[in-house]
Amino acid sequence: MKIAIFNAGSSSLKCKLFDYPSKKLLFSQEIEKIGEVKSAVASHAEAFEAIEIDWREIDIVGHRVVHGAEKFFKSRLITEDMIKKLEALIPLAPLHNPANIEAIKLAMRKAPKIAHVAVFDTAFHTTMPKEAYIYALPYELYEKERIRRYGFHGISHAYLAKEAAKRLNKELRETNLITLHLGNGASVCAIKAGKSIDTSMGFTPLEGLVMGSRCGDIDAEIVLYLERELQKSPKEIEDILNHKSGLLGICGANDMREILLREDERAKLAIAIMVRRIQKYIGAYMVLLEDVDAIVFSGGIGEHSERIRKMVMDNKIVKDLKMFVIKTDEELEIANECYRVVHRGDTD
Repeated sequence: MKIAIFNAGSSSLKCKLFDYPSKKLLFSQEIEKIGEVKSAVASHAEAFEAIEIDWREIDIVGHRVVHGAEKFFKSRLITEDMIKKLEALIPLAPLHNPANIEAIKLAMRKAPKIAHVAVFDTAFHTTMPKEAYIYALPYELYEKERIRRYGFHGISHAYLAKEAAKRLNKELRETNLITLHLGNGASVCAIKAGKSIDTSMGFTPLEGLVMGSRCGDIDAEIVLYLERELQKSPKEIEDILNHKSGLLGICGANDMREILLREDERAKLAIAIMVRRIQKYIGAYMVLLEDVDAIVFSGGIGEHSERIRKMVMDNKIVKDLKMFVIKTDEELEIANECYRVVHRGDTD
């Protein structure tokens, strides 16, 4: 059996092909800068045509979908009705879900007679208790608008949890972990008995850790100040918070490899702020978990920067904990879900 996985971003398309049940990677291709100036690929439709894969040999197609909200708590076989429900969720993830949905439609045109499966980044976090996902806002904003913590990077955190449990020689349901997905986007997850009980990203992927160009946690009144006192429009504020903040906002760069090579004070400050925020979350999650089997580092920074890992772990509270560095594989986790869903037959 061959399972093709499509991971579509707003300006990228990644495709991998796995053999099952061996889980062997047979093919991998990524197309970036879709629709950008001087790009050879103007749209996701053109990107699909450029994917050098034989559609005739595919048995299942899996799709990463960033936001499932409270509609989708687990991976599902895709139906036309499900696509309509996903389109209704676009306001919750306007930067991600449109590309995900377009990829689904394009793939279903290419291969209309085989199973297509949606795997949600938010699904892993649907096990959070209500006290973890409800914000201290007027409750009707949750009831009517579904404003709550959803959490993201769930596919990655789920994969890391399973791999860490293997290294610990424990059943996943007996494992407590703090998993760190540290890249240009970054999040931390508290995993108790194999399930997410809290995570740093919230209603959107903006909340939480200091990221490449996202600010993470800030005083919400800052947004109102920018609008009221500096006459910034909502679009300008969104651009500041998502694209001009984080490491980039502090030191002018969002590539940690570059920042680590610098000796100036701004670069040192950016690193210190990022590490401090990570440590604060680890400390909070250790209280929630009470017993932690290991801390897991992943993502571009988490996997490749020994210096950052040492700075994070340089604390008497965590220095005696087991630490794993695990390369995440979201596409493989999606493929695993596809294999499971098709054999179980879940539909919307």
